[in-house]
Amino acid sequence: MPTQGVRADTRRRLLDGLAQAIREKGLRGTQITDIVRNARVSNRTFYECFPDKESCFTELIEEWMLAILEIVQAALDPEAPWDEQVDTTVETYLAALAENPAMTVTVTRELPALGARGAVLQENDIDRMATFLMEMTRGPAMRRAGVEPITLDTAVMLIGGIAEIVDRAAREGQPSESVGQTVKTVVKRVIGPSAQPR
Repeated sequence: MPTQGVRADTRRRLLDGLAQAIREKGLRGTQITDIVRNARVSNRTFYECFPDKESCFTELIEEWMLAILEIVQAALDPEAPWDEQVDTTVETYLAALAENPAMTVTVTRELPALGARGAVLQENDIDRMATFLMEMTRGPAMRRAGVEPITLDTAVMLIGGIAEIVDRAAREGQPSESVGQTVKTVVKRVIGPSAQPR
């Protein structure tokens, strides 16, 4: 329906308007007036799409997290040597974060302030990335190299640890790529063919 198309386009403009405001002022400094000005819509239109700024932010972050996962999935070659798969995955993930440092820092600092909504967002993102990591260890080249498929618990521990070290780098004003070698080393030690069966 045309109305649905207009509504989807308006939501897109509002999400983009929020993203622009975050780059310029950070989430805390952003007001709904900033979002609607960037989106070139009215306050009334904003409230027809979102009940508050936090709901708009929640949708923007969910979209951003899913986009990063898609980028990482697209970069993976399951036939590449197992260690190259780890390198590519880590490098692609950190590069995707580096593409939008303002969003990375905002997620680090502001997601906990969303309370239950923020916790669910973070948990869903960790679960999606953990599932991806589990599936990666089940790929043909991984199996030929003697890599044992990891469990969900192991994958969650890895992804949770990566999220924490990336968050710490962001809080300290360091680029995401600065933790790359550490992440690669830890992941390889845990999933590598010489690791203990899990």
